[in-house]
Amino acid sequence: MSQIEDFLSKEDEQEIIEAIRVAEQNTSGEIRVHIEKTSNGDIFDRAMEVFHYLKMDNTKEQNGVLIYLAVEDKSFVIYGDKGINDVVPNNFWDSTKDLMQSHFMNGNFKKGISEGVLKAGKQLETYFPWRHGDVNELSNEISKG
Repeated sequence: MSQIEDFLSKEDEQEIIEAIRVAEQNTSGEIRVHIEKTSNGDIFDRAMEVFHYLKMDNTKEQNGVLIYLAVEDKSFVIYGDKGINDVVPNNFWDSTKDLMQSHFMNGNFKKGISEGVLKAGKQLETYFPWRHGDVNELSNEISKG
């Protein structure tokens, strides 16, 4: 098995997908998790590429959030689209990353990712509350590269 397949168990993945569902239930925002072996270069640039590849830049309110993880590199990026970046406090993504990293350092990747997803969901709910007619624009599945 590859490092990506070993990174999370199927049960862990299902719990993260459930966290995404819960985080999105009261917002029009979209959250995705993408896991790769390595970013093959600048991790932020790769996260932007994946963001566009997953069509997260096509959300109606520019309120997509990508949690991108490069397993072998032991690094990750939280990438928010313009709509959400314009309204969250300046230190929000750093504080979310710190929360996740505290769990990662203890080897608890599922908990770290889930808590990052839920924290992002709270901000999305605050600034982009669900309204009648909102639809889930993107899959909640974890993508892998």
